[in-house]
Amino acid sequence: MNWTEFFAMGGYGLYVWSSYGLAALILILNLYLPLRRRQAVRRQLREFMRLKEQTR
Repeated sequence: MNWTEFFAMGGYGLYVWSSYGLAALILILNLYLPLRRRQAVRRQLREFMRLKEQTR
């Protein structure tokens, strides 16, 4: 077996590799999006606390 045959997967390579790519993308987004949201929430909380301190 050579690399071309391995990547072709008997004619199903497009489906197999696109499935792997989609799964990898979903896993990456499952890590990235909550981290980005956490940063936004922390930024909002800091701003809220800053404004709250100014009104005292």
